Amino acid sequence: MSQTISHEKDFNENQHGIRRVFYSARQTLRHYASGGNVLIVATLLALIVANIPGLNNLYFDFWNQEIRLQVGDFNVFSHDGHPMTVLQFINDALMAIFFFTIGLEIKREVLVGELASVRQALLPIIAAIGGMAVPVLIFFAMGHGSDYVDGAAIPMATDIAFSLGILGMLGNRVPISLKIFLTTLAVVDDIGGIIVIAAFYSGHIQAMFLVYALVLLLVLYMGGRFGVQSKMFYFLIGGVVWFLFLNSGIHPTIAGVLVAFCVPAVPVYAPVKYIKIIRRAIGNFRQEDDETLHARTILTHEQMDHLKEIESASDKVISPLQDLEDSLHPVVNYLIVPLFAFANAGIYLLDIQPASIFAGLSLTIILALVLGKFLGIFLFSFASVKLKLAPMPEGSNWKMIASIAVLGGIGFTVSLFIANLSFDSSTANGAHLLDMAKLGIVVGSLVAGVGGFLLLHKTLPAEGTNNEDDN
Repeated sequence: MSQTISHEKDFNENQHGIRRVFYSARQTLRHYASGGNVLIVATLLALIVANIPGLNNLYFDFWNQEIRLQVGDFNVFSHDGHPMTVLQFINDALMAIFFFTIGLEIKREVLVGELASVRQALLPIIAAIGGMAVPVLIFFAMGHGSDYVDGAAIPMATDIAFSLGILGMLGNRVPISLKIFLTTLAVVDDIGGIIVIAAFYSGHIQAMFLVYALVLLLVLYMGGRFGVQSKMFYFLIGGVVWFLFLNSGIHPTIAGVLVAFCVPAVPVYAPVKYIKIIRRAIGNFRQEDDETLHARTILTHEQMDHLKEIESASDKVISPLQDLEDSLHPVVNYLIVPLFAFANAGIYLLDIQPASIFAGLSLTIILALVLGKFLGIFLFSFASVKLKLAPMPEGSNWKMIASIAVLGGIGFTVSLFIANLSFDSSTANGAHLLDMAKLGIVVGSLVAGVGGFLLLHKTLPAEGTNNEDDN
């Protein structure tokens, strides 16, 4: 009898864990799938505008304009006393918000998503490690001794918006387990990218700025521990932390991630308490009041108090982490990331020899993204399953995993971001290397995206059998 109860308890816990993972995957798919289409349009538009004579001068000059938010002599958007350009504002300020949402997503994944269970997360984590290590090794092997070896981290990333957008095009033919696999892999890639940016793309450290920032991060952390739910509290102090990081020598996007980790994931009211509050408040409206309420547009003070109690309770049943993530994703996916792509993907192609695409830095990035990502993700996944370290995703086979591995070569957003950190565009050689890097990223991501889509279209079942993501 006790064994039966124990088995039922384990089964219920497993089912609860599966539902949590499905919810997390559905949230990520909902946030990113359609955002990938906007990103594609922004990239194409940047490439077109950058190559139209006359218009391209306006395009390139615009990003070098200075931007200011000044109070007296103090400019918020300044670095080492110099005003930021529009491009720097996008890459260092707006992208800090992008990394803030990544931090929120990572925290959610650790608490209720795929990363909440070591066994569930192990296969995509190992695959992501392979998908980061092998492209970097290929880059080092091909770029050893060159003037572009500093860009070795460029092919590490998997663009979650583009890759999930392509999965979205295939509808419910894609098993939910594969969607979870790719989502978790991309999130782990983001963690790797954050670590690399923090470790290798920081300048001369200004200790006092960093000390002040760490003190404020401690204030944010303690605020979360003591249940401070005000989103403005985290935004305002987080903004100061960003400014301190910007001037400390550590890349300011790291501030976005660290601030996100401080945002509490626990609401003021548990759902049970919330239900009791709204039931009590609604109970104050009697059935005989229906006709009066229907006829009038002005509520009594008592009625307003009851409705405000419901409104207040509704705000307190959603945690700041979940509320911020849900509110910021549309801004990030439909404004910040497309704007970043439009500002950074513009490459003047008319003076580039076609043969240069398949030589030097461009070829290195293309091979690292397309071949390196495929080999790293697939071989590390294959070894993990064969060594029984992790189970195969349910409803999938090795052809599907291979197709997802090809899709993992879409590096785009974070790859472009790291390319900008790797090469100094203020010098002639740095600007040339940056253009070649962008070209390699665009071509490599395009090849990986089209190749992954065609392989998935061929290997997936003709009709979908899973309905979990529709629930």
